Amino acid sequence: MSADSVEQLLQCALSELTERFVTHSHPVPAGLLEALDTDSRRGARELARRIRARQERNRSEGQRLRHLLKFEVELWEQGLTHVAGVDEAGMAPLAGPVVAAAAVLPKGYRLKGLDDSKKVLDAEKREELAVAIKRDAVAWAVGRAEVEEIDRINIYHAGLLAMRRAVEGLGLKPDFVLVDARKIPECPAPQRGIIKGDSLSMSIAAASILAKTTRDRLMAELDAQYPGYGLAAHKGYPTPQHVQALKEKGVLPIHRRSFAPVREALGLGPASTPSAMQTELFPTLPSATTKAT
Repeated sequence: MSADSVEQLLQCALSELTERFVTHSHPVPAGLLEALDTDSRRGARELARRIRARQERNRSEGQRLRHLLKFEVELWEQGLTHVAGVDEAGMAPLAGPVVAAAAVLPKGYRLKGLDDSKKVLDAEKREELAVAIKRDAVAWAVGRAEVEEIDRINIYHAGLLAMRRAVEGLGLKPDFVLVDARKIPECPAPQRGIIKGDSLSMSIAAASILAKTTRDRLMAELDAQYPGYGLAAHKGYPTPQHVQALKEKGVLPIHRRSFAPVREALGLGPASTPSAMQTELFPTLPSATTKAT
């Protein structure tokens, strides 16, 4: 952009320049920052600082997203186009199904702000990311395992079952599957389990967002069906509010009867053969500090 154009920009109100170059992140013309640095207005110099800070955040976000694509890029370079990321939500709650999602992203895809759903704390932001993923993905699907299945085969295997159902629901056979921390039995494609994969793979992070938002919406629907238990707030996790509601109001059909806090509310003893996952989740009963995530 010419010097005359920079001069024209300097005639604009600082609020307009802030809206253009900070709020909306428009490209900054050459020479504008230097001109703002030497502007006599204190607000102009502050605007230059804010623009540079925004540029640095954008660079850092770009580097983070490039790093998130490490596993996908390795597979794409081998000619494996359809790489599916898979993750689940709802292993620890006392109520509701476990939900898994699978997502196949376009080659080279980057979505600003995409991360492991546990790190995206704002529910509205998670929903925005979910909408973008569904819009942009080559394919996506969710799968679930119901409470009855959780009680019958245990939560660990139910989580794997939900994952397999998500992969099978994609509508295409993936060339490769990246899974958060485990491997899926009878998976229809080669796969790799990645420890903390939802923080290391963009495809798995996308799946974690889809699984989390899908399950959260489901728990809000169940809250309307079963008022008074706070399901929309704690999503079925064993918070003090939820445990107290179990004691006062009783156990619902959507509660997992193989989970010790529910069995305790029913006046039953411990399950005869608790799964390793459930033992890990509930070493002592109940945890008054457990948070919904």
